[in-house]
Amino acid sequence: MSKRSSLFVHVFLWAALICLAPVSNGWAQSIGLHYPVYDDYMRRQQLLGNLSAESSFMVRPLLPRQVFNTNGAFNFEQDSTVKNQNLKGLANFDEIKFMTLPVMIKSRYNSNLPFGINDGEMIPNKGLQLNASLGIYFEYGPLTLQLQPEILHAANLDFTAFPLEHWGSTWLQYFEWVNTSDIPERFDGGPITRLSLGQSSLRFNFNEYSIGISNENLWWGPGRRASLLMSNNAPGFLHFTFNTRKPVQTLIGSFEGQLIAGQLRSSGVDPVNSYYTYTNTPLYVPKRSDDDWRYLSGLTLSYQPKWLPGLFLGFSSVSQMYHTDMDQFADYLPVFNGEKGPESITKPNVDQRNQLSSGQFRWINPNGHFEFYGEYGSNGNSRTLHDFLINPDKNRAFTFGFTNLTSLKKKDEFFQLGMEMTQTGQSVREEILSRNSWYTHPYVRHGYTHKGQVLGFGYGPGSNVFSIDLAWVKNFNRIGIEFEYINYNNDFYYKRFEEIKDLRRKYVDLAPALIGEWRFDKLLVSANFKYIRSLNYKWYLENDPDDYFIPGLDKDNFVGNLSFSYIID
Repeated sequence: MSKRSSLFVHVFLWAALICLAPVSNGWAQSIGLHYPVYDDYMRRQQLLGNLSAESSFMVRPLLPRQVFNTNGAFNFEQDSTVKNQNLKGLANFDEIKFMTLPVMIKSRYNSNLPFGINDGEMIPNKGLQLNASLGIYFEYGPLTLQLQPEILHAANLDFTAFPLEHWGSTWLQYFEWVNTSDIPERFDGGPITRLSLGQSSLRFNFNEYSIGISNENLWWGPGRRASLLMSNNAPGFLHFTFNTRKPVQTLIGSFEGQLIAGQLRSSGVDPVNSYYTYTNTPLYVPKRSDDDWRYLSGLTLSYQPKWLPGLFLGFSSVSQMYHTDMDQFADYLPVFNGEKGPESITKPNVDQRNQLSSGQFRWINPNGHFEFYGEYGSNGNSRTLHDFLINPDKNRAFTFGFTNLTSLKKKDEFFQLGMEMTQTGQSVREEILSRNSWYTHPYVRHGYTHKGQVLGFGYGPGSNVFSIDLAWVKNFNRIGIEFEYINYNNDFYYKRFEEIKDLRRKYVDLAPALIGEWRFDKLLVSANFKYIRSLNYKWYLENDPDDYFIPGLDKDNFVGNLSFSYIID
């Protein structure tokens, strides 16, 4: 057994032992996005009217004690809603309090191809990978310290990447995307074991506000599966944060928000077949070294109008650039985008930044147990309002979805129906031909990524996805089915294959799945078993002069996800 594998086994055993240790209620710790079940459960309880309707769920992670007036982030009642309980800290010495955080263990198995999004520390991986976290929470007056590291072990087996049989000119255009984003098909060349800060944070809290340093995953926007700007698809990144802990009440309604400044890192991995040449020219253009890290600034705001209960309106904006290019104050917080102007005018300072913004809404009706939400984003924030109104489809992406809970005969049992559609593929031909895709950038050539994974929508540039889920739910428990239709990088497809009049090659995944979530006393179990049929894998098919509509390179993949969380009393 290798040293790395031995280290992982020892940590895994310690995590299992800590699961059996005495635990307690918490005070102001957050419910991290890496925990399965919790977010969906709270969201359902809000639609059922059991939790406060003041939270937008558009700025996460949440602090349930502050947002919903509950004592303890994890002490959810098994057969009802979140309840107030007496604080019972593992230790409480005058003003100093500390507790052991829940232990989380997530596993995923991919049989043939890497698959998976919104999984934080996990990587695109064939074979088995395990992600575990444990930690301790401290509180002293307004100061809080959450130490919650994560450990990852991935088998990282070899698999078929972009097929070598593609024509040379196809490779040329494929690398035009590879050279403007840092999204490796495969990480390194073998098993990976690594330890990270995970969901750790150090904060100073006062009234409704919090300021501090954090490595937690963030989620901005109303989507259940997709966020255009900030999701838990990539590992958490180190950032300064100034945020609300609960909705701030004003005369015109309530506000939630977050301001961040963080550090983004590269994957440190060259793309597969980076040595390839075409017409004696290397296809891969190396990016800046990881020493030249990227500075990310971002702002999100959510507003709940006093006169329109249940409606939330939001705005988010992010900007990243290489830290060695920063030479003016506007580079530190350009989220208000004051340097707008005609596209015909060159603006070198603006062109060095990769900027994205979006507007969001969420409407909930607890009486009808229904929510409808959406997010509409713009890639590149220097466009004027006039230009946007004339051509709103240019550089756009969007997400729309709804969730509905229908009462069944037995108490607390419901039928849940959810749908979500996300498109980052472009519809304006000029933008497709110029490769102006979401999460790529001609100057910040790592794209909108951290450690090799997109910070926003996990399926990456140019992708269009439709999903639907149906389930029986009761409190924490959920059993059902879901289906995803995933159309990968339509921008590359149209750029490469439309010009040669070959419209057969869309790379599509059809992915039905069985889902289950169940609470066994203090243990939460989440399972998702998915079968994936990949059609025209990586846009490849064999040409036949006698038959135009021929089968492409189709592949099958089985994905098994199994997660465990230990709940604190």
